[in-house]
Amino acid sequence: MKVSRLDQMKRGWFIGDFTPTLHSTRDVEVAVMRYQAGDAEKKHFHKIATEFTVITQGEVEMNGRRYVAGDIIVMEPGEATDFRAVTDAMTTVVKIPGAVNDKYLVEPDPKK
Repeated sequence: MKVSRLDQMKRGWFIGDFTPTLHSTRDVEVAVMRYQAGDAEKKHFHKIATEFTVITQGEVEMNGRRYVAGDIIVMEPGEATDFRAVTDAMTTVVKIPGAVNDKYLVEPDPKK
């Protein structure tokens, strides 16, 4: 039996083609991420991977829409989203296929 701790992983990512990892693979990436209320991620998209996000605790906002524990959001390649924790929250994220460096920030429109 192998035992590790989530806080030893980079931002909660524990399976995928990166270090440290519990299982090195390019097939999938898996993370459990914890957020404090107000934590946010900039709008981004993936060109290769489909990202499945399960809200396991709390309430979050993505693209102006609120999600609560039990909601599952599927982002297909090319679909952009931002992220903000409305309350303390936890998510489980699965990216298929695993694709290191497949996160592209959406630049704000300078006309706005």
